[in-house]
Amino acid sequence: MNNKPAILLIYTGGTIGMVKDFKTGALRAFNFNQLVERIPELHLLDCAIETYSFDVPIDSSDMQPDLWVQMASIVEDNYDRFDGFVILHGSDTMSYSASALSFMLENVHKPVILTGSQLPIGDLRTDAKENLITAIQIAALQENNTPVIQEVCLYFEYKLYRGNRTSKVSAELFNAFTSPNVPHLAESGVNLRINHSLLLQKPLSLPLTVHKKMSRNVMILRLFPGIQQQVLEAILAIPNLEGIILETYGSGNAPTEPWFLETLRCATQKGLKVINVTQCSSGSVMMGKYETSTELKEIGVISGKDITTEAAITKLMFLLAQPDIVDFKLAFETPICGEMEV
Repeated sequence: MNNKPAILLIYTGGTIGMVKDFKTGALRAFNFNQLVERIPELHLLDCAIETYSFDVPIDSSDMQPDLWVQMASIVEDNYDRFDGFVILHGSDTMSYSASALSFMLENVHKPVILTGSQLPIGDLRTDAKENLITAIQIAALQENNTPVIQEVCLYFEYKLYRGNRTSKVSAELFNAFTSPNVPHLAESGVNLRINHSLLLQKPLSLPLTVHKKMSRNVMILRLFPGIQQQVLEAILAIPNLEGIILETYGSGNAPTEPWFLETLRCATQKGLKVINVTQCSSGSVMMGKYETSTELKEIGVISGKDITTEAAITKLMFLLAQPDIVDFKLAFETPICGEMEV
């Protein structure tokens, strides 16, 4: 009887799935049916691996909400057959996808780990093999026949992160991601060290619920010194705009000029959801700490606390698509799956 954990490897696209044609030097998509031939080390893993590939590999720059729905649906359709899922994804928008899936896969009790690479799988110096092998190994970890990881994560360059806490910070280094406000969940070295106290765990009695609607009537606006009134007014007047992530200074500060505050006030009174997220790479929005953020709080701007921009925009897309939210501010400022501080 085979009691090995079963892992589904889902290839969506990205650099990790490319191999170099040494005759032409061009990169082409890798046939994942030949995965074990290309990476024989997978034979050493104590798990059974099956693969699923998108019909057409997606460059991560072309990532869209309907593709998140496709990923979530693959997990849903195969949830009872597999003990864990590893999604191979281009690194440029991986944090957005990891954040989105964390909200869409409510009460997931199995690991869903996104990974990729900076160099193609066929490159001599590739980081693809280590990222792939360790992501699968972590997805297969079990204690008492129960997965150790029970959330959506991102694995890259020896570290496992909570997916909705990550941002890509380098286009050149193998260590391409950071988790600015939450420590990594696991680290791969000589030994695989798991930070058990940081892991999310929900009651097993709660069933997996997959949400497949995401609003696209959103945008991100980064403040800068000299932003003009007509620019802000034009952006907030975009037809059908439902919500905006406002990237502010420091701990949530913004201009105190009357035109700026009045423009925002009119927008929030008309029902626009405005989320205050800091431009800083780490730290938290603390509205009311300084005078420059007190007025934002008074006109109904919602605090993003220590959430990343990637998680903020996908949480906004997710919540706007939910039909039964009575208090949107409370819903956004309440953690759903570890994406912000309690």
